[in-house]
Amino acid sequence: MNWSKSYPGPEPMRVNKWLAHEGVCSRREAEEAIAAGRVSIDGARVDDPGRKIETGQTLTLAQTSTKPPQTFVLNKPVGYVSAQPEGTQIPAARLLTAANLWSGSRGEAPSNRTSLAPLGRLDQDSRGLLLLSEDGVLAKAVIGETSRLDKEYLVLVEGRVGAAKLAQLRHGLSLDGRALKPARIEEIAAGALRFVLREGRKRQIRRMCDLVGLRVVDLQRIRIGPLEIGVLPEGQWRPLASHEREEILRGS
Repeated sequence: MNWSKSYPGPEPMRVNKWLAHEGVCSRREAEEAIAAGRVSIDGARVDDPGRKIETGQTLTLAQTSTKPPQTFVLNKPVGYVSAQPEGTQIPAARLLTAANLWSGSRGEAPSNRTSLAPLGRLDQDSRGLLLLSEDGVLAKAVIGETSRLDKEYLVLVEGRVGAAKLAQLRHGLSLDGRALKPARIEEIAAGALRFVLREGRKRQIRRMCDLVGLRVVDLQRIRIGPLEIGVLPEGQWRPLASHEREEILRGS
């Protein structure tokens, strides 16, 4: 099925940039589609990779029979690593089996030839929402430098919290010599914190808590932008729906 849309922008924009902005494909993929003769504007084939589309013009991308990139939503348990495993570590991708497919969803488990990358860190001692994907456009939306998506976590800590520590956690800490972005943090029960962050430094929440004298005993990610973990059971997965992908791209 072809993708077609009229360009609403006030200023001309390069075709590859607009296709990436719309979440249709990456800029590189757009350039490959132009080279293959699959892109047209108002019915005329586009051959120039630097071509710009103007207000009101309609761009059509002729799709191929290639399967769209796959993305899987996993509720990762403690004990699995999201990134490349080291030594005896177990990668979270191994949970993407037919036996672990959530009963409330439909889908096929990826083959062992599918190359999946985690879209955001979630260390071995943490659990919760993890996206595993081969979708470069989605990866940029979730973890790219210009992404505006926030991530929400529920964190249990040992130690006295108090207003002063909350103020430090929200604004005033640095890691690796760089100041952290302001964060939304609240104590929702004794020793239970809700973190909403717009960045993802390595083991950020644990290190932030260490700096103010708190020890994390449980950390669960429950949301990435508009995508919530919902009722997905721990250790199970489901495919990311197309409308969820579109919502993430819009939110980024």
